[in-house]
Amino acid sequence: MLHLNPHQQRIDVISAAQLIKLYNLGNRYFSKVNLPQANLSETDLSEAKLWRANLTEINFSCAILRQANLTESNLTGGNLWRTDLQQGCLIKVQLSQGVLVRTNFAQASLCECVLRNADLRLANLEQADLRDADLSGANLSYANLRLANLTGANLSNAILTGASLSQANLSNTNLEGAILERVDFSQAVLPNLDVSQKIQINAQANKLGDYQFS
Repeated sequence: MLHLNPHQQRIDVISAAQLIKLYNLGNRYFSKVNLPQANLSETDLSEAKLWRANLTEINFSCAILRQANLTESNLTGGNLWRTDLQQGCLIKVQLSQGVLVRTNFAQASLCECVLRNADLRLANLEQADLRDADLSGANLSYANLRLANLTGANLSNAILTGASLSQANLSNTNLEGAILERVDFSQAVLPNLDVSQKIQINAQANKLGDYQFS
């Protein structure tokens, strides 16, 4: 039986169709729901409460999850191509190896989120809170990280080719082994980098604008 009390923690095993039906009836509380490999593509689940859910390998492609709360949920290997998560709460979410191409994370909270080896090409992370997030090995080619807070984030071995980090805060960010070709660091706060990385940044074509090392 499905319990709809918003104060209860959900532990029900339900289908994607049941979740959509409950959502359309006005329910927004789906904590601890178990939906591995479910297909929720092109669905509107704005403001849904999906914290601590098992959503491994889920298909959220083209879904709308604006202001949704997925705190501590597991979306490892999920397909979030073109998913709209603007202003969403994804604190401590597992998104390793996820397909996040063109995903909209604008103004989302991704503190301590695990995005190891995720595909974030062309993703929109403008004004996203990525403090202490693990983006090691992630592909952020041509991603928009303007005004993002990456304080303490791990970007080791990440691919940042053509990404925009204008006005971003990268204090204490780990960029060891990261590919920084054609990155826009204008007015960004950069971490203490090794000599080769500083040379790479200073050798960018055209003037990038002002930036400073923390």
